[in-house]
Amino acid sequence: MMSEEGQQHPISIYFWIWGLLFVLSAFSYLVDYMQLQGYLRWTLILIFMFLKAGLIVAIFMHMMWERLAIVYAVLVPPLVILVLILLMALEGDYTLLVRETFFSDWSNFFTIQEH
Repeated sequence: MMSEEGQQHPISIYFWIWGLLFVLSAFSYLVDYMQLQGYLRWTLILIFMFLKAGLIVAIFMHMMWERLAIVYAVLVPPLVILVLILLMALEGDYTLLVRETFFSDWSNFFTIQEH
């Protein structure tokens, strides 16, 4: 009878990551406590969010130790979606500009003019 041995990771890695997640969460709450406004606030919130999500995926979901094909299967689709969202956001401004230009020319056509 063959016994399969799984890969064992030292528990100290998990404690370090828990501590790092705690520190990142504290920084995230500190951004709200300091009442930062504007792009600085949202940039810091997004940075801390992506760092925490990356640590969770890499360590607790064991993606750090998986084969490259599995990592690509998990990480590439969200990246493609982000690129498509960016393209839609860039296209949205152009489409809005074209609509405003087109409909502003036709707005006089539909108004009832009194003689």
